Amino acid sequence: MIDTHCHLDSEVFCDDFEEMLAQAKSNGIFSFIIPGADIKDLPRAIALSEKYPEIYFSAGIHPYHLDTFELAPLREALKHPKCVAVGECGLDYFRLPSTEVEEYKNKQKQCFIKQIELALEFDKPIILHIRESSNDCAQILQNYPTLRGVFHCYNADEILLRFSERFFYGIGGVLTFKNAKRLVEVLPKIPKERLLLETDAPYLTPHPNRGQRNAPQYIPLIVEKIAEILKIDSKEVISQTQINTQKLFNIFVE
Repeated sequence: MIDTHCHLDSEVFCDDFEEMLAQAKSNGIFSFIIPGADIKDLPRAIALSEKYPEIYFSAGIHPYHLDTFELAPLREALKHPKCVAVGECGLDYFRLPSTEVEEYKNKQKQCFIKQIELALEFDKPIILHIRESSNDCAQILQNYPTLRGVFHCYNADEILLRFSERFFYGIGGVLTFKNAKRLVEVLPKIPKERLLLETDAPYLTPHPNRGQRNAPQYIPLIVEKIAEILKIDSKEVISQTQINTQKLFNIFVE
């Protein structure tokens, strides 16, 4: 299995990194993608990818860190052989300022579009972070018909399913939450050929481990829930998501 979205460059993994990796492998997870969220975190993500053959990274700026956006370091990182994508980037309207809301949204859109252009320039997939902003996201994406990528932590908004011919849908621990009714209902509408596994570690720990630090070792809990909802064998989920990951990120696991 492959964890397509885990923040292994986070400080919370510094003290037990080797143990965390070993635990993941003992649970069948053998490749990892560290998503880029902030320029200052890029050096550690790159260093980890160079030290561990099974670790890859992406380069991008999360909407919450758009004030740190710089093209030069992103361009340099995208040339690295272990860099498999642009992002995570996108739009997040969950915490809007009390004033100048439209200005804030426009700033996010501009940063998002610049990263879309980078993905197209470097011919890499894009990792999208979309929260309470699906309509604006859809309007932007329709202007870039050759863009491909993944909706990280897919939010179950059906308007985003219109892009299923060229985008994938990252499914993580949220699917196991008791309040994930909408995602449970929408999951069968996603083509199996478009599903990816992710944890978003150290965040969004799956049930029954909520409250603990999330880690790639919990991917099997997500697999089991997907299999239960889709009424298929867990082995099929594992096999299909591995194929999907290879197709999007060109990462292969024996």
